[in-house]
Amino acid sequence: MKIKNRKSVIAVNAFLFAALFGLISLNKEVIRPRLGESLFMNVITGCFPNFIAAYLISLAPVSAVFIRKWKRGRLIVVSSAIVVFIILTIEELKPMWGASTHYDSYDIIASGVGSLLAILTFELLNFLKRKKLS
Repeated sequence: MKIKNRKSVIAVNAFLFAALFGLISLNKEVIRPRLGESLFMNVITGCFPNFIAAYLISLAPVSAVFIRKWKRGRLIVVSSAIVVFIILTIEELKPMWGASTHYDSYDIIASGVGSLLAILTFELLNFLKRKKLS
């Protein structure tokens, strides 16, 4: 991979990591204390970290796939999203890193939705790229 391409992939993934950290912190420090009073919003703000982690971590290989133009890019993105979902599900069922303190089925659903949305985002970007080329 060319140095310019490698730097682009690193920059995109650094941005995704910063967004992940920032959004989870914003949710924990600002949004959840203000909106977590109702049961519905408590569930939504409680599941948000799992959703955003699955979404942004699953998006990590997308920039490399587009920049390197891999033939099996879709397989890489889908496989990565599935692996992220499995790891977050295992973390929810058996906490390993301290991110989860108790089992919550909504967190597993949020992880699945985040991973699925990452795949759909890749497909949308791929569609727009092909449409632009034609």
